[in-house]
Amino acid sequence: MNAIRLLLVDDDPLVRAGLSFMMGGADDIEIVGEAADGGEVEALVDRTRPDVVLMDIRMPVIDGLTATERLRGRADAPQVVVLTTFHADDQVLRALRAGAAGFVLKDTPPVQILDAVRRVAAGDPVLSPAVTRQLMEHAAGGAPAGRRTGARDRIGALNEREREVAVAVGRGSSNAEIAAELYMSVATVKTHVSRILAKLGLNNRVQIALLTYDAGLLEGDDGH
Repeated sequence: MNAIRLLLVDDDPLVRAGLSFMMGGADDIEIVGEAADGGEVEALVDRTRPDVVLMDIRMPVIDGLTATERLRGRADAPQVVVLTTFHADDQVLRALRAGAAGFVLKDTPPVQILDAVRRVAAGDPVLSPAVTRQLMEHAAGGAPAGRRTGARDRIGALNEREREVAVAVGRGSSNAEIAAELYMSVATVKTHVSRILAKLGLNNRVQIALLTYDAGLLEGDDGH
C-alpha cells in the first residue's frame, strides 16, 4: 500500500514543525511539502501531488478558505482537511461548502489528527452531519429562504431512491447502515452516492449533508 501523500499548510512554523514531526513518524504517511500561506498551495500541489492537504484556516495573505476553494475547483483536487482553533464559525462552514472533507481542531490529540488524514484519504468525511448541523445553526440560524429554495431545486434533480440515500447520508448513516435501512447492497449504495455527487456537482458526503440540511430534509431528525 502506498503511503498517503500529505501537504501541510500553516503560517506558524512551530505548528508546521510539530505537525511534521507528529505525522512524519507514521509509516503510512509521507510529508511531501509545507507551505506558510494559501498563495503557495496550488504550485506546491502541482509539484508534489498530495493526496491530502492539512490546511490552516487563518493565514495573513491568502487564507485557507480561499485556498480550499481554489483547490477544490480543480479537476485533480486533493482532499482538504481544515485545521482550526475554533469549531463553531461560519468560516468552517464556508470551507465545507467549498469541498473540504472536514475539519480538526489544533488541540486535537495527535492520534485523532492522524486518523482524520487516513479517513479522508480513504474517502470518508471527518465530521458527523450532526456536527455539521450544529455549525450551520450556530453560524446561520438555519438556512435562509433563498438558500432553502435553491437547495430544494437541486434535490429535485434526484430520483426517489437517490433522494432517500441523500437524506440517509445527511443523517450520518454509513453505507452499511443505509444498505440495511433501504434494503440494498453496499455496492448499490456506493453507486447511488456517486450518482448523487455527479448529478449535484458535489465533492463529498459532507456537501450532501449540507444540501439536505439546506433543503429542510433533516428537520425533525434526532441525528440518529
